[in-house]
Amino acid sequence: MKKLIACLLTVALALTAVAAMAEGTLTFSWWGGDARHEATQAAVDAFKEATGVEVTCTYSAWSGWEDKMSQYFASDSAFDVNQVNWNWLFSFTNADGSSKFYDLNEVADVIDLSQFDAGALAQCTVDGKLLAIPVSMTGRIFYWNKTTFEKAGLETPKTLADLMAAGPIFAEKLGDDCYPLALGSYDKMILMVHYLECKYGKDWVVDGKLNYTKDEIVEGFAFIQSLEDAHVIPSSETLTGDGADSLDKNPKWMEGKYAGIWEWDSSASKFEKALNEGQEFIVGDYFTDIGEYQGGFTKVSMAMCIANTAADKKLAASLIEYLLNSEEGARLMNSQRGIPLSKKANELCLAEGLLNAKVAEANSKVMAWCKNALDPQFEAAALKNSDGVYADAFEGLSYGDYSIEEAAEALIEGINEVLGA
Repeated sequence: MKKLIACLLTVALALTAVAAMAEGTLTFSWWGGDARHEATQAAVDAFKEATGVEVTCTYSAWSGWEDKMSQYFASDSAFDVNQVNWNWLFSFTNADGSSKFYDLNEVADVIDLSQFDAGALAQCTVDGKLLAIPVSMTGRIFYWNKTTFEKAGLETPKTLADLMAAGPIFAEKLGDDCYPLALGSYDKMILMVHYLECKYGKDWVVDGKLNYTKDEIVEGFAFIQSLEDAHVIPSSETLTGDGADSLDKNPKWMEGKYAGIWEWDSSASKFEKALNEGQEFIVGDYFTDIGEYQGGFTKVSMAMCIANTAADKKLAASLIEYLLNSEEGARLMNSQRGIPLSKKANELCLAEGLLNAKVAEANSKVMAWCKNALDPQFEAAALKNSDGVYADAFEGLSYGDYSIEEAAEALIEGINEVLGA
């Protein structure tokens, strides 16, 4: 009888919780490409069907998204549940420890934190508060359009020397508007840091201070300029003239005229999906002829947070738990945000063959190669935004407004200002 009563009480509590959830509503925001939008919306729909909770979704491409979200958080009008970049956890936390994000340790009875790597959780912890749940880890790696390289009579690059040699061949055999690689300003910045870390083995920033000399940074800019000079990458003016908000929406990428990218491993799907039919998209390798070190960093690719302004924190936590840890959530979300960190989700996706093979291949290469640490300020808006320091330095160089030395000086000055050095 006691067991029966206990069982009935458990059922009653569960029904009460479901009823309470059914009365609630949530708002949820994220950015991404079409494949991520479709997968996430499907998972949200499944959550709504399972719980009766109404969820209003807001999503878009990345372009301009960070500025919009900054305004939402600044005005205390953020969505209940938000996909966030790792650096936002620091940029939206004040010196006194107050934050725009809710401490998820307070809802550990709803979100199963044991499913996530302790080190990854630590990256999302500020002043002892767990401000977000890491969805996946990511890093930058090359992807190639094998079909275009074959048209040029080439194999995809295995070394930096291969890549440099491909530029003139592309121009000769495919046309002046065809390039082995395309890089935006932020891509150039990350590739330059990767190049320098491979050569020198030092983290980019240590203890809040830039860890490279002016001469070393000049060397990095000279490397980026050499890519443009050798017809390996298009100029900033050429990319601007293409008129696309992002590279995956650029017709020259879709057609295969731009045959390579340097991208987050978690972004493979949208680039592959954007290609016109009949083109083979493959994961590249790191170049061992740059230097003796395995340069480059990994980071929490993105995370899920609850805004401090959310009316029902536990209800918001239940959405995160469903999306990241439940079987159906994992099944529908699969690898649209990279290889899932959640042990439950990862095991289910592996068992059911749901992981994007290219994302999985790229992620394994990234995690095995990259050895350097990432500074939280590396992705500060003042640095990485389209009107930020990185764009000023690299576009200034490409347009001829800066010499290599002047570009390096502009970058150093801008970074030091953000770091407070």
